[in-house]
Amino acid sequence: MKLKFPLILAVTLLVVGLARTLAAEVLTVAVFDFESKDEAVRDLGPKVATLVNASLSASPDLITVERAEVDKALGEQESGLSGTISPDTAAKVGQLTGAKVLVTGRVFKADEQTIIVAKIIGTETSRVYGEMVTGKPDALITDLAAELAKKIAADVAQKGGTLVAKVESHADRVAKIKQQLEGRKLPVVSVKIAEQHFGQRVIDPAAQTEFSLILQECGFTVVDENSTNKAAVEITGEALSEYGLRRGNLLSCRARIELKVHDAASGGLIATDRQTSVAVDIAEHIAAKTALQNGAGELAERVLPKLGK
Repeated sequence: MKLKFPLILAVTLLVVGLARTLAAEVLTVAVFDFESKDEAVRDLGPKVATLVNASLSASPDLITVERAEVDKALGEQESGLSGTISPDTAAKVGQLTGAKVLVTGRVFKADEQTIIVAKIIGTETSRVYGEMVTGKPDALITDLAAELAKKIAADVAQKGGTLVAKVESHADRVAKIKQQLEGRKLPVVSVKIAEQHFGQRVIDPAAQTEFSLILQECGFTVVDENSTNKAAVEITGEALSEYGLRRGNLLSCRARIELKVHDAASGGLIATDRQTSVAVDIAEHIAAKTALQNGAGELAERVLPKLGK
């Protein structure tokens, strides 16, 4: 009997570890209406998008953003982009929806054939891939959409590394910041970032913890209200996180952090910045904190080099 609990614990930790590994590989995809201006296919654009979205949602390696979520994030006017999303606008749309990959395209007739062209855009890299399916006059639109969805899923699986920006490790980020600060005099810094999740204040704020950790690892002296040493630079801000989407046992949370950096003596504004990020995990609060941690890391990489003299 004594061996059962350690065995159960080990198996549980293994399952959790595998689940989190899988979570890191899952990509979030938003499908927009396909353009269908030709009279012969006037009503097919939204239908194709709905069918492609339904087919992609069956893939275990993808999380699809529901159209209602897209409408909520972008508003009715911007969500009706129907095939007009470009690499230039993809980054903005990705930030608003939390999607790493956008899918849109066009439906048209040529030589009595129905042709559907899809455009697959990475919101972080602006990389674009295309896919196409053609059908004879009697081809079912459901079959064409399913075929196209398979091609899209295969592209995302095989080319995901070029669609999504390379994730920078904590150690790499710190090393990069330290290199930029080399030879500079570093001020004493205080950090206070209020944090909320689902409208509730959090006791142990993840954004503040991550930002303070990076500051210390880069050589800054970090103080708080209990310290005898006084801060020369004060970093304040607000951080919000909220539930995003659920897909099976995996769920995503979105987070936004806004920062202001002031000179403590003069009150002058040194820098201001903001960051939105998304994370996926099997536990809601871990996903929320990871999103906040990632956002704080990206902010630190931009803000900290401005503090050294």
